[in-house]
Amino acid sequence: MTHVLLVCMANVCRSPMACAVARQLAHSQGRGTQLHFDSAGTHAHSGKRLDARAKDVLLKHRYTPPKTRSRLVTAQDFERFDLILAMDQDNLAGLHRHCPASLRSKCRLLLSYAPALGLSEVPDPYYGDLAGFERVLGLCEAGARGLLAEL
Repeated sequence: MTHVLLVCMANVCRSPMACAVARQLAHSQGRGTQLHFDSAGTHAHSGKRLDARAKDVLLKHRYTPPKTRSRLVTAQDFERFDLILAMDQDNLAGLHRHCPASLRSKCRLLLSYAPALGLSEVPDPYYGDLAGFERVLGLCEAGARGLLAEL
């Protein structure tokens, strides 16, 4: 089984959305038992629920929102996960600061799996409107599709 951790800042918007998308796409491809997805944050306040706007957008597009609560990336995550995919450069840099040098090759950007987009980062929609969450969902779908194609 391949274990993939999706990471954003607070673990209440982008990374749980990406996790929900990746899980569902893997399941629809018959690969749900081969791939395990989880999410975490580099600055998460552990125990927070998924942002209501993220949940609404996921439901609107027929994705099952994750039931997990926010959590911080832990030292054990660097050992446990095969890939650790950050939503943006700031979170990737945060991962690199805490990750042992021998494991840093596991840390990448989610959108590195969607090069046709010409973007490297999934923007944080938290302080914006619902349109930002819709955009994030589309970027997560593109990244997850590319990731699944490569795996």
